[in-house]
Amino acid sequence: MNTLIREAVEKDLPSILNLYRQLGQDDGTVLELTAAQKIFRRMQDYPDYRLFLAEADGEIAGVFALLVMDNLGHNGAPSGVVEDVVVRSDLRGRGIGRTMMLFAIEYCRARGCYKMSLSSNMVREAAHRFYENLGFRRHGYSFFCEPDQTLIAEQSHA
Repeated sequence: MNTLIREAVEKDLPSILNLYRQLGQDDGTVLELTAAQKIFRRMQDYPDYRLFLAEADGEIAGVFALLVMDNLGHNGAPSGVVEDVVVRSDLRGRGIGRTMMLFAIEYCRARGCYKMSLSSNMVREAAHRFYENLGFRRHGYSFFCEPDQTLIAEQSHA
């Protein structure tokens, strides 16, 4: 299977939203196209935030977002963050995800990143094995909060 990685353009959004729907996050809901278009246009304002697609034999087969952030720490070396990785369900296991992640790693290496990180839901054990087979290591803990539903937010509104 011939896989090409390219930057997404706005006309790709319907296919991207379908991929996100397959992932089943956010209770299976995805943005409406018009909302996605507004966000996609806003994303263009970030200096190094990209949405990449994998095309397999000319068809959109996967997507991932990659943000390279500048740092004042780590002697000024930037870091990369990968988000929203999805490979089309009928094409999984064919090397597309590997090609996407190797592209992301090289993209970050070429920009001098001291690390590239990603988060994966604790229940996605197959995904964890996939990332570990690519050389990713588990480190530390990943924390998140929903800003409008945390104890601190509740106390600040009291």
